Amino acid sequence: MKTAIKLVLIYFVCQIAGALLVMIPSFIINLIKEGDIEKTSSLTLALSMFVGFLLMGFYLYKAGYISKERVTWSPISVSYLLYSIIIAVSSIIVIDFLMSAMPWLPNWLEDSFNLLQSGWFGIACVAVLGPILEELLFRGGVTKVLLKKYTPAQAIIFSALIFGVFHLNPVQIVGASLMGLLLAWVYYKTASLIPCILMHIVNNTLSVYLNFEYPNAEYMRDIAGGNSYYAAVAAAAVLLVITCLLMRKTSVAYNWKQEENTDEIMKGI
Repeated sequence: MKTAIKLVLIYFVCQIAGALLVMIPSFIINLIKEGDIEKTSSLTLALSMFVGFLLMGFYLYKAGYISKERVTWSPISVSYLLYSIIIAVSSIIVIDFLMSAMPWLPNWLEDSFNLLQSGWFGIACVAVLGPILEELLFRGGVTKVLLKKYTPAQAIIFSALIFGVFHLNPVQIVGASLMGLLLAWVYYKTASLIPCILMHIVNNTLSVYLNFEYPNAEYMRDIAGGNSYYAAVAAAAVLLVITCLLMRKTSVAYNWKQEENTDEIMKGI
């Protein structure tokens, strides 16, 4: 658990470093050119996030958390990737329905996300680059570490809770924790990051799309209310269960304790 928390803290340090490396020069330039240091552009915010991603990715690589095993980068199968897309879309609908019952949760990062999504590089960071880095960190790093120390159920739950709290935004914590359960479960069943990355990209891309198309909608029920909305939620819930069962049948056997056992043998020697 300590290693998992350490990885998350290092991520925040990398993001702070990225912000300092990008935003301070940007503030100085704005001060010289316009006499105003309060302006933060979408590009500046996206660049600081991107630099943070690069720093964290470099750390994960140097520390050996980016696995070179073939299974880690296996797409499993075409059908499995299709299931991954279906489970991602259906879970978004179900989670959105659950979140609509908690409208009192504050959205502390709404302005930052709106600013990021006002530029193409910011959109790329939110929809693609962020999901890739977070999967390397949370599934390839945090979840893998937890699976070595705890039972699969405990590791999946702990990983999901850490993933949810990591977002530091009340309105995202519940939804991210629920999505984290699915992502950690898929990673445990396959030992592959590819379906997890695909699911995460689909989730974030769909969120960005809905934000663009329906900027005034808080939840999906604001887009399509009435019986059609509840029918869609019910269908998504059924599809989610069926897809999970199908994905479970195509699981890949992987000995999560093998590296731990090797370490213990080496210590004994």
